[in-house]
Amino acid sequence: MAGPWWRQCRRWSTKCTSTGLFESLWCLKARPVSVSASSLLRLSWSSGPRNEGQPSPLPTQINLKTLSFTSSFTSCRKMHSDAKPKDPFALAQKDLKSLYDDIRKELFVSKDELKYLCDYYFDGKGKAIRPMIVVLMARALNIHSNRSGDLLPGQRAIAMISEMIHTASLVHDDVIDGSDKRRGKRTINEMWGERKAILAGDFILSAASMALARIGNNTVVKVLSQVIEDLVRGEFMQLGSKENENERFKHYLEKTFKKTASLIANSCKAVSILVNSDPDVHEIAYQYGKNVGIAFQLVDDVLDFTSGANQLGKPSAADLKLGLATGPVLFACQQFPELHAMIMRRFSSKGDVDRAWQYVLQSDGVQQTNYLARRYCQEAIRQISMLRPSAERDALIRLTEMVLTRDK
Repeated sequence: MAGPWWRQCRRWSTKCTSTGLFESLWCLKARPVSVSASSLLRLSWSSGPRNEGQPSPLPTQINLKTLSFTSSFTSCRKMHSDAKPKDPFALAQKDLKSLYDDIRKELFVSKDELKYLCDYYFDGKGKAIRPMIVVLMARALNIHSNRSGDLLPGQRAIAMISEMIHTASLVHDDVIDGSDKRRGKRTINEMWGERKAILAGDFILSAASMALARIGNNTVVKVLSQVIEDLVRGEFMQLGSKENENERFKHYLEKTFKKTASLIANSCKAVSILVNSDPDVHEIAYQYGKNVGIAFQLVDDVLDFTSGANQLGKPSAADLKLGLATGPVLFACQQFPELHAMIMRRFSSKGDVDRAWQYVLQSDGVQQTNYLARRYCQEAIRQISMLRPSAERDALIRLTEMVLTRDK
């Protein structure tokens, strides 16, 4: 019986193709797909850069009840390297050591207050996930391209720029959301007011743009400029909602790509452009970043329901309080149709947040969102495994496991 593809996720979680669900959920170049369940049984979409959008035969079905992510990660590791993959943070530490010092130099201004505002989040206490991924990807690509693993100056700059763009977006997000806590401390808008917070975010973006221009590669400038456009479009998408349930899930995944994954995907692609002219290699880097980025946000949406405020460094149930229906809520809506009306009014009526919270916890929405994140990570592994073996490539594989098991 045909129906919205996401309604079949529970069925797929126990009997599913190895890559078909991924590629049907999200096609090449981050274009979402809306298809019926019956069509998913007939074909999957190839993510290869040379045959974009062409249907390919459905792979052999496997039973995912007995296939854990850990086992697939272990087999992948054995296939590519006999040595245990190094910790991604440890492997990137040398290149990230001066990251925040370099950023503060880019933000140097004579006005003390503006300088303090801009330096506020660059205190070295952030996770620096994005620059870490960029550094590891750059090194893996350099080795793949028959170079030494050392970073090129432009690649190092892109790692720095990725963190600057990300932080600027957080400053602006906190103003839009009226947030009072970020990374375990008061937000800039809470400390200095919305006007100064907006200006601080703008200044960080302008400094990132200057650093980007100095790289001197027009293609890289175009790729990273797309990130800023996606951030703005994603924020507008978050302000809206969809009446149709199938459109709503597609809307959620596209918004997730634009607000979170685009930065990682395009930063990975940018460092590949500087070292390799092969479009296929650019696509591998992009697809890894895209899939890891979406998985990261899906897990973040789960943690909003499963972690306390102390772990997250921000209030829990924050998304519901902002009127946002994330993956766990959308999956829970299949079992509790009462959520539909709450989603459409953005949980604005008295008691909506508490009731929605309970519905999600009583449903398998958290489990299904975790499963979806795992599928994206498996696709990220498939992409990065196309590169030549290296410690950095294997660290990127290990990173996908860390994304799934993090608790903050």
